[in-house]
Amino acid sequence: MAEAPFDSDIRRAASQQFADRRDAGRRLADHLRDVRVADPVIVALPRGGVPVATEIAEALGARLEVLVVRKLGAPGNPEYGVGALAEDGTRVIDPEAAAVLGIRNGELDAITAHERDELRRRVHVYRGDRPLPDMHGRTVVIVDDGAATGLTDVAAIHAIRRQEPRWVILALPVCSAEALELLRGEADQVVCLRAPRPFYGVGQWYRDFRQVSDREVIDALGKPARAAA
Repeated sequence: MAEAPFDSDIRRAASQQFADRRDAGRRLADHLRDVRVADPVIVALPRGGVPVATEIAEALGARLEVLVVRKLGAPGNPEYGVGALAEDGTRVIDPEAAAVLGIRNGELDAITAHERDELRRRVHVYRGDRPLPDMHGRTVVIVDDGAATGLTDVAAIHAIRRQEPRWVILALPVCSAEALELLRGEADQVVCLRAPRPFYGVGQWYRDFRQVSDREVIDALGKPARAAA
């Protein structure tokens, strides 16, 4: 009896899964070693990107930082991203998605204001009054645990660009093929280990995709700095 295509896709997806975010980070670090970047800054997108980035920072002996970015979800369906907001105020909107859903500018502004409050809370919890390091002329590696639409990563790239880095690398364990195409036009280099079709969603490519807590982020921030020192 022939195997159903959908069942075959599920089995293939399971065989390509990462054990967890740290496993994904170690695999990414192996690829980034070949890039031979000098004195990079590793910038994680919390919370999920932090365990991935921790492994990369430790492997490269680099400083780990966080850049807080929030997805802007559609009204009534917050999981459906129509844009993203970075901690410096950089906002990215998917005009097609907003148009299809009939989202007005006033609704987008209300969503943005709500997420801005959470951005400020997280920045205060993770960094206190400490600003981001100077990235002018540096190689910056932005790390996330995956990308479905790529909008949060685009917002992060735009925010980092404001600091005039020498080179921007985006490192992802997994992303959709559509997001990969978008992100290759935004970063100077994209290192992505998986761009499967069909995609299913970021969490489907991890056996352990439990939520990362604020405490885990805070604890992680000091470790790579000590390793680099």
